[in-house]
Amino acid sequence: MYRFAALVSVALLCAPTLACAQKAAPAAKYDLSAASNQKFLGDNAAKPGVFKTKDGLQYRVLKAGHGKSPQYADDQVTVNYKGWMINGKVFDQHNGATFPAGQLIPGWVEALSLMKEGDTWELVIPSELGYGPQGAGGDIPPDQTLVFDMTLLKVTPANPQK
Repeated sequence: MYRFAALVSVALLCAPTLACAQKAAPAAKYDLSAASNQKFLGDNAAKPGVFKTKDGLQYRVLKAGHGKSPQYADDQVTVNYKGWMINGKVFDQHNGATFPAGQLIPGWVEALSLMKEGDTWELVIPSELGYGPQGAGGDIPPDQTLVFDMTLLKVTPANPQK
């Protein structure tokens, strides 16, 4: 499983000064308990337009793009994103962040493999596709469902000859 702890730690340093183009986190109506996480996942899956992969990733297409998708783990992706927990607490946001597509949390890796440049999606990432039982530092407790609005701006192949 891929983990990308720097995603949170580096972006948290910048987050207070960055404006994210995505919508605001929803008002909190869930706490961070295991029962609330499961209820949130069930409630979200029942919403119109939400797709669920066999691994449990939930996503909703907010805007469809028409560009290319990352094909390899070492392809670079440039994204705008905002992430929050189900209680509404924003833990990270960044505009124009660039990462290797395969070196992120599993939920992002899976979503990016399905997205095209120009897509904006709302992702709901269950704990097992996020940071799992270890959480991420002091900002994301263990076993948390994560929600992201993410726009895939650009895919840069690591090796254009592939």
